[in-house]
Amino acid sequence: MMKTFIIAEAGVNHNGDINLAKKLIEKAAWAGADAVKFQSFKAEKLVSKKAEKADYQKETTGKEENQLEMIKKLELDYKKHQELIDYCQAKEILFMSSAFDLERIELLNKLGMKIWKIPSGEITNLPYLKKIGSLNQRVVMSTGMANLSEIEAALDVLTKAGAEDITVLHCNTEYPTPMEDVNLNAMQTIKDAFKVPVGYSDHTLGIEVPVAAVAMGAKVIEKHFTLDNKMEGPDHRASLEPKELKSMIEAIRNIEKAMGSGIKKPSKSELKNKAVARKSIVAGEDIKAGEVFNKENLTIKRPGIGISPMRWEEILGKIAKKDFKKDELIKL
Repeated sequence: MMKTFIIAEAGVNHNGDINLAKKLIEKAAWAGADAVKFQSFKAEKLVSKKAEKADYQKETTGKEENQLEMIKKLELDYKKHQELIDYCQAKEILFMSSAFDLERIELLNKLGMKIWKIPSGEITNLPYLKKIGSLNQRVVMSTGMANLSEIEAALDVLTKAGAEDITVLHCNTEYPTPMEDVNLNAMQTIKDAFKVPVGYSDHTLGIEVPVAAVAMGAKVIEKHFTLDNKMEGPDHRASLEPKELKSMIEAIRNIEKAMGSGIKKPSKSELKNKAVARKSIVAGEDIKAGEVFNKENLTIKRPGIGISPMRWEEILGKIAKKDFKKDELIKL
């Protein structure tokens, strides 16, 4: 099975602090993630002054400030982007960031980003999709809140603009996502409908759903993480802490191994068990040479190193060519 590409979503969990962002990079690398992803935006270009917070944001950050005031504190400027890219290189983990406007796409392109993550909210943003498609680089697109026709329209824009390598992530944008709303089978629906590689961007609490997604064929997994989910900020509460992130990644790597080739045959490790667990035809009582083998004087017992019980009816009625003691393997 191909290795799942795992994105540790730091998002805005750095709270605007570059040192916190670096610690998140350290922990993502320590946990074994392939990439650590941030968010690139200019607050004034992302939301209007009248934009309200989402319900989960009101719960996690209070109702006093509006969405603009909240995210203004979470911006990363050009210098901070470069610093984080350099730090990722030092820690041998890929830097990624979701751009939220055309200028941020240009900034990230100038900084050399090679994998583009389209967040769910931008799937209906035509100029944005055209810009990313025109870069002709790898694209990973989340589809929270979208239906199949909206996904089809977005893929059409991306491919016509020049994108060729696109992975589509099933996603639910509620933080945290209730289990009954996950609808993991929709990932397979997307794969069947568009014949594209698929993955899953997870906002549930815990790690079992992304692990299950890998068993169902996810090629990319994205999961929010934080240093401490009791910290103040919009996304900490629905994020994994570093040890949980590491556990999730270890579980995914185990599932990759466990999926195997799909060929049904004895594995190397179990071949030695055949003789122990299977059975053979043995003497059910002492049998003299010349006696006829029958249901009364034969039985089936371990070990499985003699004549297979699958030949039971073939053996019945044959003549014993020698004496057999009780429990002795029958030989013809």
